[in-house]
Amino acid sequence: MIRVLLADDQALVRAGFRALLDAQDDIVVVGEAGDGDEAVAMARRERPDVVLMDIRMPGTDGLTATRAIAADDRLSGVHIVILTTFELDEYVFEAIRSGASGFLVKDTEPVELLRAVRAVAAGDALLSPSVTRRLIGAFATQSRAPRHPALDTLTDREREVMVLVAEGLSNDEIAERLVVSPMTAKTHVSRAMTKLGARDRAQLVVFAYESGLVRPGWSARPDGGG
Repeated sequence: MIRVLLADDQALVRAGFRALLDAQDDIVVVGEAGDGDEAVAMARRERPDVVLMDIRMPGTDGLTATRAIAADDRLSGVHIVILTTFELDEYVFEAIRSGASGFLVKDTEPVELLRAVRAVAAGDALLSPSVTRRLIGAFATQSRAPRHPALDTLTDREREVMVLVAEGLSNDEIAERLVVSPMTAKTHVSRAMTKLGARDRAQLVVFAYESGLVRPGWSARPDGGG
């Protein structure tokens, strides 16, 4: 059963999400929070699999709450999906950089929301929609974060895999591109994440852009990556 925590200052929004999620056989809503402080407290108490986190809330906002949850080693199994009204929102990039697994705009179709919750609970990042890569590409290059020292410890193959992850390819797609087994591709991804201290694939994407391994508008996909 996938345990979900809802964090949004609008009760009507929370009620809509709860009705949709609780109607699923494999998902249960374990709590609702109206601000960031509540979200952090509930995450620590309930240990949900997924937090649907509104980025803009009065008081303690979703960005601050995301940082607090991501920094808590006891909550390493909690995956955060940012909810936003605006696709290209600099705060969303900062949240992903801080540990969120991806984001959804609030007018996302119900079937897409359910797919996202299940994907993130399984450990995947929400990197497939092209808008996510555009968002990261738009803001990562403006970041003044210093180059991650661990980048120099990556092997050539790990760097290659990191670029493909940044383009939104799955392990199976990476395996096909590099003519290796899916398990080998997964191993390379895992090693890169471990060396860089990345929470998930979303943070690998951020590192790839900030390090210059990937440039905005460039794609490793034959079709341009959408």
